[in-house]
Amino acid sequence: MKDFAGTPGTVTGFILRMSQCLFAVGSIASMATTKTFFNFTAFCYLIASMGLLVIWSFGLAFLDAYALAKKKVLHNPVLVSLFVVGDWVTATLSLAGAASSAGITVLYFSDLGDCGFGEECQKYQMAVALAFLSWITIAISSLIMFWIWAAG
Repeated sequence: MKDFAGTPGTVTGFILRMSQCLFAVGSIASMATTKTFFNFTAFCYLIASMGLLVIWSFGLAFLDAYALAKKKVLHNPVLVSLFVVGDWVTATLSLAGAASSAGITVLYFSDLGDCGFGEECQKYQMAVALAFLSWITIAISSLIMFWIWAAG
C-alpha cells in the first residue's frame, strides 16, 4: 500500500479528519443554538449523526496525530477494514441527516414562503451547509479508505 494524500497517518489525512470534525461541530453548534430545532425530527437526526461524526473523526484524527508523532504507518489490513466500515457508515448517516434537514429547510424557505422563525432559519441553513461540507470530507475519506482496502 502506498502513502498518498489522505491516507491514515499522513498530514493530509489528519487535516481531512480535523475538517470533518470542525464542520460537524459547527453544524451542531448552529443547530443547537436555535430554540425550536427539537420540534423537527430531521433536525434532531442531524445533530445525532453529526455527533457520531465528531466522535469518529476526532478519534481518527487523534490516531493520525499519534502515527505522525511516532512516524508509524497505519496500513494494517484489520485497521484499514475498520476505517472503511466506519467511514462508510458515518458518511451514509451524515448524508441522510444533511439531506433530510435540507429538505425541511427548503420547505420553510421556498415552499411555504417566508420563514416565520426569523434568525433561526438562517441558523438552520448554516447547519445544513456545514453538514454537507462535513459529508463531503467524510465521503473523500471513505473513498480513500476503500481505495487502500481494495489495493491491499
